[in-house]
This record gives sequence, C-alpha cells and structure tokens, in this order.
Amino acid sequence: MAEGRSRTLLWVLIGGGAFFLFVLAVFTLVYLTLHAGGTEASSITSFGDRIGVVDLDGVILSPQPVVSELKKFGEDSSIKAIILHVNSPGGGVAASEEIYREVKRIRSEKKKRVVVSIETVGASGAYYVASASDKIYADSGSIVGSIGVIAQWVNYGDLLKWAKLKDVVLKTGEFKDTGNPARDLTPAEQAYMQSLIDNMFGQFVKAVSDGRGLKYDDVKSIANGKVWTGEQAMSMKLIDGVGDFETAVADTAKSVGIRGEPTLVHPEKDRKTLMDLLLGDVSQFLPGREKMLEQQVGFYYLWK
Repeated sequence: MAEGRSRTLLWVLIGGGAFFLFVLAVFTLVYLTLHAGGTEASSITSFGDRIGVVDLDGVILSPQPVVSELKKFGEDSSIKAIILHVNSPGGGVAASEEIYREVKRIRSEKKKRVVVSIETVGASGAYYVASASDKIYADSGSIVGSIGVIAQWVNYGDLLKWAKLKDVVLKTGEFKDTGNPARDLTPAEQAYMQSLIDNMFGQFVKAVSDGRGLKYDDVKSIANGKVWTGEQAMSMKLIDGVGDFETAVADTAKSVGIRGEPTLVHPEKDRKTLMDLLLGDVSQFLPGREKMLEQQVGFYYLWK
C-alpha cells in the first residue's frame, strides 16, 4: 500500500515538473519572439525601401555595439541609408573616434548615406561622431556642441594622510604614475598631460572642420567647451536642419529615392537568457560604468 502511494506521488511530481518546464518553455519562446528583432522580421516584404536606425545612447565607453550595428547595415544592400539616432553627452576619446571612423568608412567605401538625428543631447564625443555624417538634424531645444577634451579624477591624498596611510609606488620612469590619485601632479606632469589633451583637441577641431566644411580657425574659435541649442547651432552651421526624428526620416528617404513611407529597421535586441527571465534585471543594483570614470585617469570628449 505504502509502495503504491510512493509510486503515485513520484509520478505526480514528475508530471508536475514536466508541465512546469513546458509552460516555462512556451513563455520563453513567446517572450523572445516579441522582443527580438521584431522590426527586422516585419520588413522582409519591403525590400529596397529600408532605412537602418542605430541608437547612440548614454555615455560612450565602448564603440560597441554601435560600430557592429553600423557595419551590419553598411554591408546590407537592402538598406538604402542609415540614421544614427543620438542622445549622448559623449564619452571616451578612442571609443568616439572608432564610431566616427566607421561612419566615414560607410560613406566612402559603401557609398551609403548616413544621417544623424540628435534628440536631447548630442555633445562632445557624440557631436564628434555626428560631424562625420552627411547631414545633422537636431530639435530646436537640443543640446549641441561642447567641442573639447577633459581628463578628471579624484585626488584622495589628504584622506590617506588623515588615515596615516602611505601610497607606495615603484616605477621605471618619471611619468609612469602620472595621474596618481594619491598626490598632486608635478609641473612637468601637468605640462605632459596638457600636451596630450591639446593634441586630442586638435584632432577634434579638425574632424569638425572637415566634416562640416568649415575653416579650422573658425571651429577653434568656438571650441571652448560651450554647448548651444539646436536653434543656435543651426546659425553656426554646426547642424544642417532643425527638426525631429521624423523629419530626419522623411528627408533621408527622399534623398535616397524612397517613395512613400520607408521601413525602419532596428538592430536585433539582445536575447534574454532563462536566468534573465527568472531573476529579472539586476543592473539597477550594480554600479554604473559611468561612475567608474571618477576612479581612473582617462581622456574624454564628454560634456559634464
């Protein structure tokens, strides 16, 4: 009798577990179908009338995934043009330059039109990227500009003295620990760091002057870190038109010969794993990478 009950309970547990896994699998499949690349799939019937849309959001700490998304659309012959939808205060010098070079490469090698639509902010490194495009749109109240370079970190030397701690450094050259947060810069180190910043600044000014068809000295005269509204930037020839994203889409479609409403194609979203679905988004509890900027020496095209 007891053996029969145990066997029945075992089958109930097995059956219940199998049913739970089945329901979970169906839920996962439906979730991924709805959230992974829906725009891409819906555009199959609109071959030739497609415009790729790449988002450049937040602080630029890495060229990815923007570079890979641009590259994918650049290689796709069914994509007539690319719109870079910008809402960023800029970021790392090298990361911004990599995106900038990819925009230029697509235009020169693939002969594909790249248009930038600035939403709320398109400043510093984000504007550096935008200057490589065929055309820049911004809303009248958008923040545009901030042509300049910044290096910033926290000096906690006084805190170490208060705690009676000593920073010990062994190095191979005078400038090896330049930017050590435990002490002030020496005059030689300050001159050295400024020379690096000045060189990067010259690269920024040249990129804008080349991309916007302006004289180098004219760009340099306004490159004091200031930002302007989209309306002001238009009068300074830093953008080509005042308008929202829809305006940029309509103009881009017309410029590449698309009649009627174009199909906008967005990169596929990252697929969620089973653990993501079960545990949810824990990123809000983790320290943001932007906070890491305050803890290390780096050079940034960043509006702060």
